[in-house]
Amino acid sequence: MEKYNYPKGGYSIPETSLKDWRKIGERHLADYGIFSIRRVESESPRTGKTIPFQILECGLWTNVFPVTLNHEVVMIRQYRHGTEKITLEIPGGLVERGESPAHAARREMVEETGYDSETIVPLGYVEPNPAFISNSCHTFLAPGAASVGRQSLDHGEDIEVVTVPMDRLGTLVADGTITHSLVVAAIYLLELHIRQHPDWNGI
Repeated sequence: MEKYNYPKGGYSIPETSLKDWRKIGERHLADYGIFSIRRVESESPRTGKTIPFQILECGLWTNVFPVTLNHEVVMIRQYRHGTEKITLEIPGGLVERGESPAHAARREMVEETGYDSETIVPLGYVEPNPAFISNSCHTFLAPGAASVGRQSLDHGEDIEVVTVPMDRLGTLVADGTITHSLVVAAIYLLELHIRQHPDWNGI
């Protein structure tokens, strides 16, 4: 799998005095296709007590900002069964076995929107919920994205493509139009990229 050297900040927080918990044992509980559950028993370094935890095992996730020559972000609307609502998001999905996050981001972009770009720029990654989810979500930028054909959706997808001016993303978060936490985090990573590359013109 590809390794990415994401830019580091110039500020260092003090070293931690915390110690890792010691894993005593673990066992697989259930497999549900896109995720599985395992039970881990770990010993607290502070109390010496052994505590059970349930861990959600998922593959890597990826998402991408396709940005057109007109400085518009190609976004998608789709119905989400968890919240039972239609959401506004950026293209993304699961990284398949043997696939890099960058390759998955481009594949998802083409499949879900019909847009493509020859350039895929890594912006960073987040850990969706390290309390009980094991994976990470990698975000990419696809400048100069252009329509290359129709969407290629599977039977479980019903996706509408919409273009949004790049400078309106923050407003859409502030007014509650964009509520998907991974998309909100991705927008922040995009803003950091823009700050670190002041000469970048959006394409």
